[in-house]
Amino acid sequence: MKRLVLAFAALWLTAAPAFAQGSPVVVELFTSQGCSSCPPADEILHELAKRDDVIALALHVDYWDYIGWKDEFADPAHAERQRAYARVAGRRSIYTPQMIVNGKTDIVGAKPMKLMEAIAAHKANAPRATVALTRSGDTITIDARRLDPTVGPMDVMMLRYTPERESRISRGENAGKTITYANVTQGLTMVGKWDGREALTLTAQAPGDAPVAVLLQASGTGPIHAAAALD
Repeated sequence: MKRLVLAFAALWLTAAPAFAQGSPVVVELFTSQGCSSCPPADEILHELAKRDDVIALALHVDYWDYIGWKDEFADPAHAERQRAYARVAGRRSIYTPQMIVNGKTDIVGAKPMKLMEAIAAHKANAPRATVALTRSGDTITIDARRLDPTVGPMDVMMLRYTPERESRISRGENAGKTITYANVTQGLTMVGKWDGREALTLTAQAPGDAPVAVLLQASGTGPIHAAAALD
């Protein structure tokens, strides 16, 4: 029965809605190799990463490392970002697996139906800003403009991600499992601030050939108004 549900979820997750246009929806999964309930959410993100209208990101956290397995892809900055989301939402704790959709909607655990409803709801909203990326060697040029005059200051966040990474886990709650992770995120950093009043053009360095994503996020870890990715 579980396999049937996952197969149905995979079909639904990879089917983009008819109105899938404009800025892609950002889905951040806070996950850990030391979390026994995370593999189903990791699998969901793997399917979601196939969609062009979604930027699916796996942000591995380190706060489960103490229970027997150190997550190879964890970054303390990811846990801090998750804590920032919790503070904004008035939550007292953080947990895995958790998905945050467009910096706003909280999905607890591996719940594909709720996730798809959240993605559809965000896609239905009128775009509030646009962002486009171009690459020249190691330099990424970011061009953005505001569409909604009520949108206030934004942080320009840039990150790199690896489309697929495999890990054989020998200790901890997932001991004995070999798991393939999608869009493993690293190097999340703020490359600029933007008040939105004038069109934005800025450059940032991104050495190597790993894909790049840029998020225009309301300052203070608020909603994500626009995003773009460059393979």
